[in-house]
Amino acid sequence: MSAVELTPPEAARWAARAGLVLPAERHAAVAAVANHIHSVVALLRELDFADVPPAAAYRAAEEHHDAAV
Repeated sequence: MSAVELTPPEAARWAARAGLVLPAERHAAVAAVANHIHSVVALLRELDFADVPPAAAYRAAEEHHDAAV
């Protein structure tokens, strides 16, 4: 994650910019959740999916289920 995290006042400003009413008591919680989401997305961006086919290649109807364990 970058060294710059979203602060509660910035969260309020971005919410207002998006046309959302954000009560003052929610500013810190929204900023914390946004920072957490950003850190998770940053980790996902580091994953190498080179050998994984795109989702469009998956055909559920073509699966053959086998009850053997």
